[in-house]
Amino acid sequence: MSSTSPRRAQRPREETVRRREEILRAAMATFGNRGYTKGSLAEIAEQVGMTHAGVLHHFRSKDLLLLEVLEYRDRTDVEHLEGQHIPGGLDLFHHLAKTARLNAERPGIVQAFAVLSAESVTDDHPAKEWFRLRYETLRGEVGTALLEVCDPADPPSDDEVQRAAAAILAVMDGLQIQWLLDPDAVELARASAFAIDAILAAAVAGRRRTRLVTDTDD
Repeated sequence: MSSTSPRRAQRPREETVRRREEILRAAMATFGNRGYTKGSLAEIAEQVGMTHAGVLHHFRSKDLLLLEVLEYRDRTDVEHLEGQHIPGGLDLFHHLAKTARLNAERPGIVQAFAVLSAESVTDDHPAKEWFRLRYETLRGEVGTALLEVCDPADPPSDDEVQRAAAAILAVMDGLQIQWLLDPDAVELARASAFAIDAILAAAVAGRRRTRLVTDTDD
């Protein structure tokens, strides 16, 4: 009677992992400079010393490569965090401010994200659903963290939470565009921290907040 040991899942070879990361970095740079539509697999392949077919061997299609680039970009935001996931409560807002500070040192990644997120609003863009779900998830996480730091006796309404969460994400992305266009005029880290703090303070203040600007429907 013979026994067999359980089959172990094969781990990707170190060389394969390295080559995939090289392709992802090259694709991020290409998509950031030229956009997804104009950025070609041939151009990406040339940067890493491969053929067009070699890139497809690793990622199967340009659409899949794009999605992998976006996932790779997001992993770089949390790779230094415990559990590699954004924290909750007040720590989440500190993390967002720290991310802005890190982004000021990696313009290529910021450029790729800005270009691809803007392109994704067009019809049939392969990353449209990815970005929609990403923002939906982030709004939920920011909204939950916001409620954790508010006075439970005077919490903001659900609508105010959603507005605050959307505003924080929007102001961070908008400041990145201004910074990319004129880095000497916009301090990305400090402007982001200021905006996050202002929106957070307004939401935390609850009914005590003095509203200087109101929507005409309010």
